Amino acid sequence: MKLETDPKKIEELLDRGVETIYPNRKTLEKALISGKKLKIYNGIDPSNPNLHLGNAAVLRKLRQFQGLGHKVILLIGDFTGRIGDPSDKSATRPQLSHQQVLKNAKNYKEQASKILDFKSKNNLCEIKFNSHWLDKLTNKDMIKLAGCFTVQQIIERDLFQKRLKEKKPIGLHEFLYPLYQGYDSVAMDVDMEIGGVDQTFNMLIGRTLVDIYRHKEKFVLTIPLLPGPDGRKMSKSWGNVINMLDSPGEMYGKVMSIKDELISVYFELCTDISNRKLREIKRKLKTRAVNFRGLKSELAKEVVTVYHGEKAALDAEKEFDRIFKEKKIPKKISGIKILEKEISLPQLLVRMKFVSSKSEARRLILQKGVKIDGLIESDWQKIIKIKKKMIIQVGKRKFAKII
Repeated sequence: MKLETDPKKIEELLDRGVETIYPNRKTLEKALISGKKLKIYNGIDPSNPNLHLGNAAVLRKLRQFQGLGHKVILLIGDFTGRIGDPSDKSATRPQLSHQQVLKNAKNYKEQASKILDFKSKNNLCEIKFNSHWLDKLTNKDMIKLAGCFTVQQIIERDLFQKRLKEKKPIGLHEFLYPLYQGYDSVAMDVDMEIGGVDQTFNMLIGRTLVDIYRHKEKFVLTIPLLPGPDGRKMSKSWGNVINMLDSPGEMYGKVMSIKDELISVYFELCTDISNRKLREIKRKLKTRAVNFRGLKSELAKEVVTVYHGEKAALDAEKEFDRIFKEKKIPKKISGIKILEKEISLPQLLVRMKFVSSKSEARRLILQKGVKIDGLIESDWQKIIKIKKKMIIQVGKRKFAKII
């Protein structure tokens, strides 16, 4: 595949969805325009089986470089995932077994293929696993690797300083994590790494190691973190994640629930609209000369189209309007078989997998977030008499029918 060296296209790529470039943008632009084919990668630790739109924002930038003709790699951190990345964590992560990590990564290629090209004969994306080289490091190798940095350099990291002030423990293995991730760049002999801004420290460790071991420049390009719909960091533990494998209706509804101030960020990081249209949207949002609900609807359709196609996006819009505008129930509702004739309401919600615990069910019921056949149920101690075709609703988007 011929490399694209058009300065305008390179400028457009670097103008959008980029936080910081190391050592600087000018040096990277010069390398890209020169016609040199770069080897670029993004690494993901499989701590969870689902990739979300925050992961996708980084993969989308990687795909753009692939589109210019550069060699791209998706690295699965099946070794580093066992340690647990301390980035942005207030406590030590629980360590995972290799079996757990590989299980989590099982469908990563399928999910990432919605963005990256793994089939191209000319320039396909390659998948690698960092256990292939990190498992082989000897004590001698590790002493050499650790000798490249001082304790002061590692402990100055913000998250470690925060834990020290709060008198929270820091595992020695957490000190080693950045070294292992940094060594990935050496092992693959890459020219650039792309990652979320929360990975800056780890990626710069890799930049230093490439200079020491390979005697060359490694570029680092950081992507802004995509917040969850509620404005906090997108996290499964907070329940504010939009997964790449979410159904069209679920994805559409989650995007519609984002805070107004996040609209431009989502358009920039999650859609394929042109930079020109993006600037126009930002201008309208700044002057507030816009219908926020209408703009969110446009955003939701754009996002769903990326992962499910245009028809699915239009169907999701119709179904959303049916539920929220026309106040009707969805056309298709999944059926749940309940054998008991009577069951407590919290237990019913757990059985239907709408909640993970009875305490969560109780909270939702008291907040009037549960309906049975369209009527709010606010008594958390109520015993429900099971009837066929009874419709249970939790929140605005979760429905199920008793069969």
